Amino acid sequence: MSLLDEQSVRNLGNLDLLAKQVVEGFIIGLHKSPFHGFSVEFAEHRLYNPGESTKNIDWKVYARTDKMFVKRFEEETNLRCQIVIDASSSMYFPEVNKKSESHINKLRYSALSAAALMNLLQKQRDAFGLSIFDEKVHQHTRCKSSTTHYRLLLTHLDQLIENPEHNRTTNAAAALHEIADKTHRRSLVVIFSDMFEHVGENSELFSALQHLKHNKHEVVLFHVTDKSKEQEFEFENRPYLFVDMETGEKVRLQSNQVKDYYIERMSKYIEDLRLKCLQYRIDFVEADINKGFKQVLQAYLVKRSKMTR
Repeated sequence: MSLLDEQSVRNLGNLDLLAKQVVEGFIIGLHKSPFHGFSVEFAEHRLYNPGESTKNIDWKVYARTDKMFVKRFEEETNLRCQIVIDASSSMYFPEVNKKSESHINKLRYSALSAAALMNLLQKQRDAFGLSIFDEKVHQHTRCKSSTTHYRLLLTHLDQLIENPEHNRTTNAAAALHEIADKTHRRSLVVIFSDMFEHVGENSELFSALQHLKHNKHEVVLFHVTDKSKEQEFEFENRPYLFVDMETGEKVRLQSNQVKDYYIERMSKYIEDLRLKCLQYRIDFVEADINKGFKQVLQAYLVKRSKMTR
């Protein structure tokens, strides 16, 4: 897994520390990339000019890149970001416990991604809030930029990670309508969800996404999945007992009996979702939990740069 080793993610004991490691690794990666101007603007650094004071040189970056960058403090923005996390039971797939081989699931991935985004937003003096929902909205905090607020939201994320629940259904459509009504000032709304709600009957969900855009918010939808299992259905050809984590419904079958049909239906659903997001000018970003956090941070960076030009 990029930006963090697997052992660190297996033991999500200090979300703040892990978020900082993700962000630091991402920024270092940007400095090593050919897009220096892009990364400098994002990281609030600029190249050091010979002859000026050395007091603001970021020596940590220099040690890794052999290039001198000066920290920028003078520029502030007024970006507001509402981070929305789907906490329904399907987000706890694959199940993580002492017996499982999995170290990351969709909820853990979303929580750590959210913590990393909040860390970035705080560095850039932007305000951020957090909304958590399943069949209803359980948490909705207004956007602030203080360290106290940041630590409070980390506590909410910690509680999600530490208290997984089965049979907790989702009503994303109703929750997103409520969040749209509660988010009064124009914001960047970042959603982490597997969007597994009434697959095949998604008009209400699309209406809720449209509601956010109608309220003049910019929206990024991170479609969080375990792609190999949930989209490509990569299971051995043997009998399995599949259990719906939200309803508890069980189905016993041989995986290859349904693989082609499952992939076809899932592909159509995701393509419909992608096209609707394109229609509503919502950024649709595939977030495969097995591909690290760069995909999330880079999509945020691109969106932020467009909003603050």
